[in-house]
Amino acid sequence: MAKLTIVYYSSTGHTWRIAQAIEEGARAMGAETRLRKVRELAGAEAIDAKPAWKEHLEATREVPEATPDDLAWADGFVFGTPTRFGLPAAQLKQFIDTLGPLWAAGGLQDKVAGAFTGAGNLHGGQESTLLALHNVFYHWGSVIVPVGYTDKRIPAAGGNPYGSSFSDGRGQGLPAEKLDAARYQGERLARFAGVLAAARTQAAG
Repeated sequence: MAKLTIVYYSSTGHTWRIAQAIEEGARAMGAETRLRKVRELAGAEAIDAKPAWKEHLEATREVPEATPDDLAWADGFVFGTPTRFGLPAAQLKQFIDTLGPLWAAGGLQDKVAGAFTGAGNLHGGQESTLLALHNVFYHWGSVIVPVGYTDKRIPAAGGNPYGSSFSDGRGQGLPAEKLDAARYQGERLARFAGVLAAARTQAAG
């Protein structure tokens, strides 16, 4: 059974919903999962000024925060974040910056990796954010598994081959096609994580 860790940052809930859909897809493939948020860094004044932000923090207060152990445990991982000027949010980047010791010990190499994101509009930096996260995975020696155009759910959701992405629905929620594509990403990551885990087990035996 593959083990997949999903690490995300979400301010108002859309990225959180994609993370849940990815977990649903991974579990449908029989994977064991850990869904983890990263620590909020923004101050109370900024959060209180946006009611949806504060509501989402309250709604997800019981979600465990990610630790390096969650990645050490996993056969693969996927990181999600809204775009911030075409880059990952500072909250996710801060967590990534804590992983130096695990990386130095070889604890992130040869594991499946993927990414997902969203922005306020169609050309708000989705692809550059996904590729920025892929740069991290190159350094770690992880095995990037993009969604490509390997399933009809990808073009139906807009056709981003790098990973799941969305544009803010301005109160309309996320389209079903976006969630379907995210479930497919979870399925695909879990499948390849299982292949790599079996190969490592065979090599060790």
